Amino acid sequence: MAGIEILPVDSLSRFLTFCKLPRLLYKGEKGFAPPLDAERWTVYGHKLNPHFKLVEAQEFLARRNGQWVGRIAAQIYKPPIEPVGASRAQWGTLDAIDDLEVVRALTEAAEAWLGARGAERINGPFSPSINAELGMLVEGFDATPMILMPWHPRYLSRHVEALGYTKARDLISYRYITAEQDFRDNLRIAERREWRNRLKIRQLDLERLKKGETALMAELFNDGWRDNWGFVPFLKEEFDASADVLKYIMPPEFGIVVELDGVPQSFAVTLPNLHEITADFDGRLLPFNLPRLISRFRKHKFRTARLALLGTRKTLQNSATGGAILLAMIEEMRQRGRNAQIVQFEAGWVLEDNMGMRKPIEMFGGQIDKIHRIYEKHLPGGAGAPAPVTQEATP
Repeated sequence: MAGIEILPVDSLSRFLTFCKLPRLLYKGEKGFAPPLDAERWTVYGHKLNPHFKLVEAQEFLARRNGQWVGRIAAQIYKPPIEPVGASRAQWGTLDAIDDLEVVRALTEAAEAWLGARGAERINGPFSPSINAELGMLVEGFDATPMILMPWHPRYLSRHVEALGYTKARDLISYRYITAEQDFRDNLRIAERREWRNRLKIRQLDLERLKKGETALMAELFNDGWRDNWGFVPFLKEEFDASADVLKYIMPPEFGIVVELDGVPQSFAVTLPNLHEITADFDGRLLPFNLPRLISRFRKHKFRTARLALLGTRKTLQNSATGGAILLAMIEEMRQRGRNAQIVQFEAGWVLEDNMGMRKPIEMFGGQIDKIHRIYEKHLPGGAGAPAPVTQEATP
């Protein structure tokens, strides 16, 4: 590892480099679409993302011969937060050139930082949390790039596994091609006699997002997912932080709430795939691409979209009533997508062992599109005083 420097992200210039590094490393790779730098600032900025209230975190950059060659972030949840089944100690946002020694230097920096804080087991990648972008792409490298879904080159998972990391969980994302489906006029769930007067599907009120809707979304999401592997609470503040942007990028018909006997029981948020209109920006929004983005968004007919958020009350899961609500929601989103001329939906992610979610998606024609993997590794020892970060990785 001679010549590889591991540097903490401790200045504005390094933070900006950390945010834009993937588009510098992966430019031109099939399947990769660069996210907007400005959007990445809101994800990784400790003062901009409420997630960082829950963790102690440190980001690192790797440099060799004056060139930036990789990045990684490490975090550990503060008590009393305990992810369900997963470690409090995590790393994420791992990106690097095709060089095992660079990946080794980065993961060892994260391991040393976490080990100094008592970690004996670590999981990753969480970028930065299970409620954001997570997992490393292991299948679907050439699939359609989708908003808020991480992309990695084929070699990266091989390098991580060569360094002693093993699979903890796989995350499945499904592709749903509307043109391939049979839209016969069958009576939909919500229109059937036994549900007609009980199930109501309404749109999220975009004008009242922070005056009731985000609180409802946080309540339903946290209740529905609280027993799932890796779960940590999705803060209302995190929903609020996204609310102002959501009003502008989500068509009103793409956010729905299902009510049973007048009580909200489930919600779903689908986002248009902004990569369709930003792919040629190369991650840059300011100053010249902002007016182009606004103009394109107003005129563009999106062909792809992603089901980004879904939550259903825990008491209804694995029940006939809960099944009816889920099917009604899928039918509604399918119809609304068809009306909006969406050709391809992505539903993801779903834990590989969550058959209660996977079976309905597959029943409606969903096909596996991408698989992301979360890794695990046990560290020797783990306790001790924080170790200083050196300018050069040790062999």
